[in-house]
Amino acid sequence: MVKLDILSDPICPWCYIGKTYLDRALEAHADHPFAIEWHPFQLNPDMPSEGMDRRAYLEAKFGGPEGAKQVYGRIEETAKSAGLNIDFAAIKRTPNTIDAHRLIHWSGVEGRQTATVTRLFKAYFEQGQDIGDRSVLLDIAEGVGLDRAMTERLLNSDADLEDIRARDAHARERGVTGVPTFVLANTHVLPGAQPTDLWNNVLDELSQKSENTN
Repeated sequence: MVKLDILSDPICPWCYIGKTYLDRALEAHADHPFAIEWHPFQLNPDMPSEGMDRRAYLEAKFGGPEGAKQVYGRIEETAKSAGLNIDFAAIKRTPNTIDAHRLIHWSGVEGRQTATVTRLFKAYFEQGQDIGDRSVLLDIAEGVGLDRAMTERLLNSDADLEDIRARDAHARERGVTGVPTFVLANTHVLPGAQPTDLWNNVLDELSQKSENTN
């Protein structure tokens, strides 16, 4: 197996696009060697716990309505070309994602991390759901087979809050400034939404190496 660590935030559109590109390569390589693990990185670590109005947030971040429109216009075009049905108009609030990251962490213990990440992306970008809302997170947890009552108890506690924050901080200390960031076999760092062709090439090379060593 080859470890593929992915630093991501479930409200990052480029992370969703990057995952989609990777998924297409994985589908074409059914026997791929990747052991995938998702890691927390908050785009907005100082976001209030209740989140904030999305339009106000984007306009503040990108210097007004025109700046936000320009940035997200490019993202929307890329998402469409990737075949994603992102509905930015349906997203009313930008949430704090600390609880979503906790859910991703817990789902990893159960071997359901990627399924959880997928559902978080779809809930936020395609259905306009507030993934900072714990009832939404509980529905997602239940949908991937996690115990709802146990997940609710964990969400209502401080379980793993400091661990998620520490891992986020550690990533920044190591020089990660944006996501998605892919770390291949603990040696190669691939920042940004890498195209499917790149992943196909990587997987083909790994397959050839495996054949040569057998």
